[in-house]
Amino acid sequence: MGLFDKLFKRNKEQQEQKEALDEGLKKTKEGFFSKITKAIAGKDTVDEEVLDQVEDALVSADVGIATTVAIIERIEARVAKDKYVGTSQLNSILQEEIISMLAAAPSNEFETFNLPAGKKPYVILVVGVNGVGKTTTIGKLAYNFKKNGKSVVLGAADTFRAAAVDQLTIWSERVGVPIVKKEMGSDPSAVAFESVQSGIARDADVVIIDTAGRLHNKAYLMDELSKIRRVISKKMPDAPHEVLLVLDGSTGQNALEQAKHFTAATDVTAIAITKLDGTAKGGVVLAIANQFRIPVKYIGVGEKMEDLQIFNKVEFVDSLFNPLAK
Repeated sequence: MGLFDKLFKRNKEQQEQKEALDEGLKKTKEGFFSKITKAIAGKDTVDEEVLDQVEDALVSADVGIATTVAIIERIEARVAKDKYVGTSQLNSILQEEIISMLAAAPSNEFETFNLPAGKKPYVILVVGVNGVGKTTTIGKLAYNFKKNGKSVVLGAADTFRAAAVDQLTIWSERVGVPIVKKEMGSDPSAVAFESVQSGIARDADVVIIDTAGRLHNKAYLMDELSKIRRVISKKMPDAPHEVLLVLDGSTGQNALEQAKHFTAATDVTAIAITKLDGTAKGGVVLAIANQFRIPVKYIGVGEKMEDLQIFNKVEFVDSLFNPLAK
């Protein structure tokens, strides 16, 4: 039983989501815990050698240097304070200190796929480079919002790739929600404008707009994002209400670099991290959650539409450490 299980009881749906999270982080856990097990072998107390091994395990899981150093410093302080810390306690201490560290990081507003009152339609502009799972994330978002009783309109503003429009069209049909699209090469800003216009006309709860796969080193593409935002705001002054950056968790530190470039170039308000089920680099979620003043809002832990989850810091850490607790 994990730390979270001892504190909270889950309903059936929450338990299924937790099990999916456990399974999605399996590869990260396996690599991480093999190193932790090696670190404490033959040791009774948490000493400098053990901490060096823990540091190596965290870096290997792509937690990142800055976040790893912060975690190790917390454990060192804990060891100094408690005087004697046995290796049997290391699992719980790591969980507690990581959760405590993340408590200071920005949190997303929602525990479920609900929407804030007074913003209808709630307009989400989705950004990120090609190949990170952006279109799939949009489809899964649409599914989960609709499952939660919300009406959804999709906007295919990635007009530079015919495949992008085709893929989003397939998702709109699969989920059963309308889509606004134009021919390839059309002005993305015009598509975004019409998407918001359609959302208003349909009295939709949420409008989700895809954008072209932005290369973070191409300034003119970032300028295009700014143009889309300006055009949207002409139809709905406070829109977009959310700019969601999608990152591929399987790329590890490259995802961290993309986050740095995007957040410097445009006003990102939330982050989604995908493909965590196919990687041993899931620790990058901790790095991104800790280092950016932007909340990680969603994580993708599998192929099913339900496998896009609201990010919960405590549950995530519990899933990372669960195998040692069994």
